[in-house]
Amino acid sequence: MSGNAFPVDDDRPDVDDLEGENRWTQLAGKYWGSSAKSRKVKDEVIKNEIWDVLENEGFPFRSLLILESLQLLESYLWPGYNDLSTNYHVLLIALIATVKNRENLRVWDIFANDGERFSSLFRRVLSMSLDNSLSVTIRTHILSFLICAFQSLDNGLIRRECAPLVSISIWQNLASEATRERKFEEHPQLKKAWRAAARKFDSGDESTQAKLRFDRAWLYSLLLDFIGRLRESTTDDVIYCERFLEFLTDLESQLPTRRYVNTLIKDLNLLALIRLSLMFKDGENGLFRDLFVLLRHFVHFPINDNTGIQHIQVQSYEEHCAGLARLQRVSLKKFKEKLTILALSNYAAIDKREELEAHLGPLSDSELVTLADLLGFRTKYPPASKVEVGRELLLEMLLSAHECRRTFRETMRDLSILPTETALYEPALLRNEHYNGSRSLAIPKLNLQYLSVGDFLWRSFVLYRCESFFEIRKDMEETIKRLQPQQTQLPNRIRFDGFSRMAIPISKPAIIEAAPPKVGHDKPAFVRAEIGLDVSKLAESVRGEWESLRQDDVVYLLAADPVESSRNLTNGHAAQATSRDFGIRFLRAAEVEQVLDDDGRVIRDLPDDTVTGYTRRPRLRRLLVKLDTAAYKLDTARKSEGQPDVYESINLIIRRKGRENNFKKILETIQSLALSDIPVPDWLQEVFLGYGDPTGATYTKLPNRIDELDFRDTFLDWKHLLESLPNRAIEPTATPKSHIAPPYILQGITTTSSDPPRPSKKRRRDDVEVSQPVQQPIKVSTYQPPNNGPYPTDAPKTNQIRFTPVQVEAIMSGSQPGLTVIVGPPGTGKTDVATQIINNIYHDFPTQRTLLIAHSNQALNQLFQKITNLDIDERHLLRLGHGEEDLETDASYSKYGRVESFLSNRSQYLAEVDRLAANLEAPGAHGNSCETAGYFNSVYIMPAWSKFWDVANAMDTSTSDIVSSFPFHQYFSNAPQPLFPPESSREQILDIARGCQRHIERIFTELEDIRPFEILRTQRDKANYLLIKEARIIAMTSTHAAIRRQEIADLGFHYDNVIMEEAAQITEIENFIPLALQNPRNDLSPLQRVVLCGDHLQNSPIVQNLAFRQFANLEQSLFLRFVRLGVPTIDLDHQGRARPSIAELYRWRYPKLENLPNVLTETEYLRANAGFRYEYQFIDVPDYKATGESQPTPHYFQNLGEAEYAVAIYQYMRLLGYPASKISILTTYAGQRALIRDVLGHRCARNRLFGLPRLVTTVDKYQGEQNDYIILSLVRTTRVGYLRDIRRLTVALSRARLGFYILGRRSVFETCYELREAFTKLFKRPIRLLLTTGELFPASRLLGDEVEATEMTGVEHLGQYVYEMTKAKIESLKAGGGALPAVEETPEMMKMDGEVIEEEEEVEEDIDGVA
Repeated sequence: MSGNAFPVDDDRPDVDDLEGENRWTQLAGKYWGSSAKSRKVKDEVIKNEIWDVLENEGFPFRSLLILESLQLLESYLWPGYNDLSTNYHVLLIALIATVKNRENLRVWDIFANDGERFSSLFRRVLSMSLDNSLSVTIRTHILSFLICAFQSLDNGLIRRECAPLVSISIWQNLASEATRERKFEEHPQLKKAWRAAARKFDSGDESTQAKLRFDRAWLYSLLLDFIGRLRESTTDDVIYCERFLEFLTDLESQLPTRRYVNTLIKDLNLLALIRLSLMFKDGENGLFRDLFVLLRHFVHFPINDNTGIQHIQVQSYEEHCAGLARLQRVSLKKFKEKLTILALSNYAAIDKREELEAHLGPLSDSELVTLADLLGFRTKYPPASKVEVGRELLLEMLLSAHECRRTFRETMRDLSILPTETALYEPALLRNEHYNGSRSLAIPKLNLQYLSVGDFLWRSFVLYRCESFFEIRKDMEETIKRLQPQQTQLPNRIRFDGFSRMAIPISKPAIIEAAPPKVGHDKPAFVRAEIGLDVSKLAESVRGEWESLRQDDVVYLLAADPVESSRNLTNGHAAQATSRDFGIRFLRAAEVEQVLDDDGRVIRDLPDDTVTGYTRRPRLRRLLVKLDTAAYKLDTARKSEGQPDVYESINLIIRRKGRENNFKKILETIQSLALSDIPVPDWLQEVFLGYGDPTGATYTKLPNRIDELDFRDTFLDWKHLLESLPNRAIEPTATPKSHIAPPYILQGITTTSSDPPRPSKKRRRDDVEVSQPVQQPIKVSTYQPPNNGPYPTDAPKTNQIRFTPVQVEAIMSGSQPGLTVIVGPPGTGKTDVATQIINNIYHDFPTQRTLLIAHSNQALNQLFQKITNLDIDERHLLRLGHGEEDLETDASYSKYGRVESFLSNRSQYLAEVDRLAANLEAPGAHGNSCETAGYFNSVYIMPAWSKFWDVANAMDTSTSDIVSSFPFHQYFSNAPQPLFPPESSREQILDIARGCQRHIERIFTELEDIRPFEILRTQRDKANYLLIKEARIIAMTSTHAAIRRQEIADLGFHYDNVIMEEAAQITEIENFIPLALQNPRNDLSPLQRVVLCGDHLQNSPIVQNLAFRQFANLEQSLFLRFVRLGVPTIDLDHQGRARPSIAELYRWRYPKLENLPNVLTETEYLRANAGFRYEYQFIDVPDYKATGESQPTPHYFQNLGEAEYAVAIYQYMRLLGYPASKISILTTYAGQRALIRDVLGHRCARNRLFGLPRLVTTVDKYQGEQNDYIILSLVRTTRVGYLRDIRRLTVALSRARLGFYILGRRSVFETCYELREAFTKLFKRPIRLLLTTGELFPASRLLGDEVEATEMTGVEHLGQYVYEMTKAKIESLKAGGGALPAVEETPEMMKMDGEVIEEEEEVEEDIDGVA
């Protein structure tokens, strides 16, 4: 583990390792496996047979993984631990726990049921971390365990052990009492905490005092040991110190651990000691220096350690000046002769390192010591630290404390967003690529808590930039490898023997214009260049891709060189690798402005160039681009120094797929947010940062909560209302009280009979509240919904879903101000809940606007589809971004589609105005425009209504007089007749008349809304007006929000509510950006509601790079972090998707999950699946043609046997009559998806008996989707792979409604501890497919009926069975004179029809990474 080898997939344990006859499996079988006679722990086994072997081999990661997979910790080490256990026993527990954490597995749950024993274990680990008799390697492993612990402070078990180690008691170790008193003067409340700690110590018994004494000395002792180790230069010492810097950075980056630790670190002058150390100065220790820079960033982060308030720039500068003023005062008072100039200089003259060092130069060593003492610096260290306080250290202490440091915003502003070859191959970035957990990384982590919003944005920016550059580098290298550059006989001339659709060889770009710098800048305002593209040899589809480049798309200009053969197929990078090793001499990024044809015309503006059926084949396209101005400035400077001209050697242009190439816009968005101090709503800020009361943002804690709400069609009837609020008393206000019909207005939702108890000054999230306030009854009233008109289309659309009590709780919370977090297990209707929340907000708060966000176009369209079916005016709906075309609606909800809809409605409404004019016999062209229509309304319509209501409201007017005086009989002659039924009462007639008036008023209201579209001239102006003025429900993906944030905010777009669907699948920064999509009003965010819907037990955001995924925690979503912080969640608890038996496969993940009545009573759930013995089955697939899984390219896994088996099952189902649209085929790897599609293309696509299934895709892509019948291929036959992440398994198991057939290798999956709950249920049934004969779809047999079945022995058997059935089916059709069925159109069929056969194989790497 102390090595730095990159663990490729072959280094990981496989089935043979877990079942074979190696020493670890034999040991497990003998001592803790299922066949072990006794699991009693034997110290000699732990020492001699496990520990000594691991230590002698250097703790190989493969062996540790095998032991972890064999459940050494769960089955042997932890059950056998007690206070008498040996140190080796304790060390093995720490070691395996660290491995589990690195594998992203749940660690602390194992210890949860025995807090006392865990406390004993943890104390022993702490003691061993200080034990100098242990080797450095072992202490490094202990430190790794402690890092895991301090990263898990959301766990009460861990928090109780870790919190005392970083409490105010550690200030006992400060250099002097005066240092402590200065802190108390700055923050008087700390004095109380200090006294409380002292009282606790004094009142404790001897054992308690010993424990407290250890707690306050532990970190200080570790720091002294670390300082002493800085003199060493062995590899093991360097690795330990790197880990220790990571540990300190973790402590500094979260306020609860930073509050007192930062003062201790500064008191020890730790940064100065590190900077002067031999380890820091050693050129080989680049990672150590980078970790130092990261630690320094957090130590000096501009924040008040006590209050957690971030300093604005002015405050930071004032604090800096106060330090300089103190230095000047002391200098003038004590060293007037030597430091007069320093004392009298302005601040700007003495806050640079060089100038300050010159000023301090005249002081002797003893005078420097005196100066440092007077300024409060520590000048004496314990012998254990081995620190000699000399002149160099004293100067470094003074200089580093008083020099002017760049703020994190300045650093962030100067980081390049567009890559160059230097940026892509920085050693710090390359380390991230071969991360295996054995060394630290110098990148920030996404924690549970952040120091400030600016800190969160800085970390996100750095990580997103690193990940983007990693993906760009990977694409560049892959493309160059495909192109096969070769040196020609001519000097500096390269030819390309290969081909890539993503690249075109070019000659050097022509620089057209370099604009002078803007005021205050030193780089050109822009640099425009032209590039010629020879497209004559490209296929039409490829040429079309190049021609469709859009403005602001990023392309890459490269000077490519031949690649060394030894490097050509390298999968990873050595830390010393350079761009030249991979064929990249130079790389510059550019942004597309226009794509021109060879005549200089813009391609997008050209008409179809077809004459007499012949299209002229283009030869040349010209690309106008804007070059990276920062890189251009440096390039011209180097050229002026005599270095080669970069642009003369450019010979290649590369593009990337659009969805992968939006990094620049997103980075600019994050950067602008960090630099502009966009506020988080006050009510959300503390919860967002992870501090304070985790319930503080829920509506019950907010002063603006709403006590009375109209829930409209949320409740279907009175019984539904009572069922939905089982723990609340309901008091109807109307009579008779027993039968009140909806809609319901609920009053007293948030009131209580007494004030809540005062919270304790010291509060822990896991404290149990003693009592809950008694809630007052909810008062229910109703009203008659207004009559909207006589036409059927005037009737409002109403909800038909009978929401469960928990769903109602979620709807009630989401309709209130504040934060609502809804956890929706599979099939529990979280999208329906979100839709009803939107509906309630839309009607109850007509002036508010709601922003809908989803992870994918697919999820957004599902939500939007349901919204269009509610009583929401479509003119208030807007869908931004691509994907709108996939909406299954007649209307277009895109910006321009909405504009066209408005103009189309204009014509219809103006025609209605003409009909009204004819009704009133009003002369003139009243339906000519919206303006004339408004005039007509005020002059004719409104007076006509006034006259009618004068008659209708008269007390002596009869019903017949009211009907006869109605002025619009002719206009409403096309409504259902009679308009006024003869038997109607007076009140009914008046209600019908009011409905008619509302119908007419709506016409003129909508025309008034349409009027601006008559005035605005350009489509862009109309679309922007629609966004900022007209639309009330605006939907977009999280990516679109990130890309277009600045553009949308600059338009003045404002909104009041944010609702996120599948929020657990969105990275935290993309969760955050929609909250900041508007500019503040009066320096405050107007946001009132945030509703997050998702499921943290299903897939997390996809992050390709292992370092960013596991080390930096970039896959963390805001949703998951809120759950971990203890923010109250509403957990939906009834599923209505799957058969109860299928739901049992994943119910273990959701213990409270129950079934809705529909899955228990509806016929389709009670019937068996025709032709199958079971509704679900795991089918063990042996090697096919002597091969199991294969890997044509790294991480591109395929399994031909499972692909053939999956297609054979699909064919069998189609022959029995199953609709193709009801069947989907899923797999866990993209390589298998491609293989299954290939097999389907050969066997089914052109055969009308079969066609194609609804979809063939990966499990990751299918979250949020469902189908009646799912065929799942697990692919792997040597090891579990990434499915060991039970979140993915949960997704895979929960997609099927009626039938679920899993293809896999039993021996692989039954040995995995994490998957045991699900696979134990699956393996209770036979593992060979059982088919029934004589049945066609749909079956008449019930699910529980006994029936004889035929066993399929393998894929060949099933294939032969299907072949015979197919032949019989064709012969039957021929004999009966029947015709083959028409091919059923499915999304997969349309996808395959639309796909162009590519001239190169596009290999999509899986998220499996090195797993």
